[in-house]
Amino acid sequence: MRIVVALGGNALLQRGQVPDADAQVVNIRRAMHALAPLTDDHEVVITHGNGPQVGILAMESAADARLSEPYPFDALGAMTQGLIGYWILQALGNERPYRQLAAVLNQTLVDADDPAFAEPTKFVGEVYDEATARELAQRHGWQVRRDGDHWRRVVPSPRPREIIETRLIDQLLDDSVIVVCAGGGGVPVVRTPTGDLQGVEAVIDKDLSAALLAHRLRADRLLVLTDVPAVMEDFGTDRARPIRRTTPGALRALDLPAGSMGPKVEAVCRFVEVGGHQQRVAAAIGNLEEAVALVDGEAGTWVTAEGA
Repeated sequence: MRIVVALGGNALLQRGQVPDADAQVVNIRRAMHALAPLTDDHEVVITHGNGPQVGILAMESAADARLSEPYPFDALGAMTQGLIGYWILQALGNERPYRQLAAVLNQTLVDADDPAFAEPTKFVGEVYDEATARELAQRHGWQVRRDGDHWRRVVPSPRPREIIETRLIDQLLDDSVIVVCAGGGGVPVVRTPTGDLQGVEAVIDKDLSAALLAHRLRADRLLVLTDVPAVMEDFGTDRARPIRRTTPGALRALDLPAGSMGPKVEAVCRFVEVGGHQQRVAAAIGNLEEAVALVDGEAGTWVTAEGA
């Protein structure tokens, strides 16, 4: 089968963990050890987040007195694609040295008039206490919001419309190449009036980009991997229970946190809704360590058009 995997941010950096390179390399090695068995029998595309990494680069750029202005977010996103792509290629290559792998730096088309540009919601960078977050916001002109028990910077997150390099990724898969792409949702770009591509200040949700890419690649599975075993009904209460098999309609009816599980549910719903007419199409949300079992619905939350 053709499988698109969306790695959660915990695969790179645990919440509250110091964002040292060594810590991230260790986390990625663990993630690739869990994913490697998928590549033995399937065509695999790996996507990933970049929130902490792009936030670190943004802070460094803003603090660099040599620059007349900080680097824009599209450039920072491209930098993180190269950095994280390198780490993943090396870790997975060590697991499967006989396979060909490629990291594709790609662009994701968004609408220039997307309402998200007027209402930043995407968390990037490290977590802070409220006082520190507000001080940084005032110093750098950021917008900040509460993220669980902490505070983080937020930036615009427009809806992805097209993955520019889809045809190239398709060709690589046909040649049995394992592809790493759409890092951080892809570098956000818009079409100018002359038809040229131009970068914009935004970060795209990586799960929504993964769903779009999976649809365009005619994938059989979309796996959204995180640090929880499944989507939970009545989450946070004594009635909480895992949802094992469901439909997009049933998932959309749940009251889920907009900043955490919400985007993951939206991604799997979109993928199944646009491809549900294909008999084999399914999506799953679950724990990274259970990636192989997720493919056949033996773990996590399994989502199909019929829910069976």
